[in-house]
Amino acid sequence: SAVGFIGRSWGRLVRGGVRGLSLRIARGECVLLCGASGCGKTTLMRSIVGVQRYSGSLQVLESTPGSKSLRGRIGYLTQEASVYPDLSARQNVAYFARLAGARARGVDEVLEEVGIADISGRLVSTFSGGQRNRVSLACALVGAPELLVLDEPTVGLDPVTREDLWAAFRRIAEGGTTILVSSHVMDEAFRCDGVLLMREGRILASTTAPELLASTGAETLDDAFLTIIREAESAEKAGPASSASAASKETNR
Repeated sequence: SAVGFIGRSWGRLVRGGVRGLSLRIARGECVLLCGASGCGKTTLMRSIVGVQRYSGSLQVLESTPGSKSLRGRIGYLTQEASVYPDLSARQNVAYFARLAGARARGVDEVLEEVGIADISGRLVSTFSGGQRNRVSLACALVGAPELLVLDEPTVGLDPVTREDLWAAFRRIAEGGTTILVSSHVMDEAFRCDGVLLMREGRILASTTAPELLASTGAETLDDAFLTIIREAESAEKAGPASSASAASKETNR
């Protein structure tokens, strides 16, 4: 698998970080990590990338996060665009291509793939938020990563820009790259091969959008997620044994 994790990841969450979770992401999948703001999505993603301390067993591309063997094999898109505003889009991507060395893809190819080839000569400081996100995505892609970790890349974007970005994500996944993308917009689960539902540091379910609707009987994914949350809360109130049974049932939906 591309990512396998059993244990606890310590973060800066009010409720104690990511707690006792288990997850597995297969190679070549596009998986949505969905949950409310502050539930632990970024903490988990930072652990996978190798910039967050954790305890437990975490394997990423058969290696330990942060290890030398993973350098260049993971692309990471933070919530804020990580690009140089005083450089053009092309210059930003070319810089990261030089850092990637021999494994780097062609700059023009990547700019075309994310849809900014026609404006790549402009300074990033003149770009909109959505355009900056695409530059960041291009910088992450130019190193030909096997795993792409995207932290809420579509938040605050207009519908057209969101649609364009998701089209780019699908093209990237179809090319064989594993993608883990976080969001608090449940409907984006329909665009992915799988969805991980997260709540207060726990993975409540690992499923697909159609399976989630079928298992809960809900008409919308928002209602389905709320049903999962209520079931988990009821199990916790019923006691540790019931909670463990419900957690096992939810995770295998």
